[in-house]
Amino acid sequence: MHYLLIYDLCADYLERRAQFRDAHLALAWAAVERGDIVLAGALDAPADRAMLLFHSESPAAAEDFAKHDPYVTNGLVERWEVRKWNTVVGASAATPVR
Repeated sequence: MHYLLIYDLCADYLERRAQFRDAHLALAWAAVERGDIVLAGALDAPADRAMLLFHSESPAAAEDFAKHDPYVTNGLVERWEVRKWNTVVGASAATPVR
């Protein structure tokens, strides 16, 4: 199954992220190596949200990531939510439908 971790970023995210970015990226790459994160990144113009795509059996991996993410714990993320994404098209779709 796929889950989206959706971040609403603070207004000064781009100015504040530098001091937390290395720790955030280390956490994210560790999740990639475990097979939890498929893709992740911030939206552009404006950089007001970020999306992290998780592949797991439950939302727990995404929730745990958010609870330990330096961007969240240091206030760069104002709000976050995890949503199940019913992927049906593409090579990596969780439940392909043709």
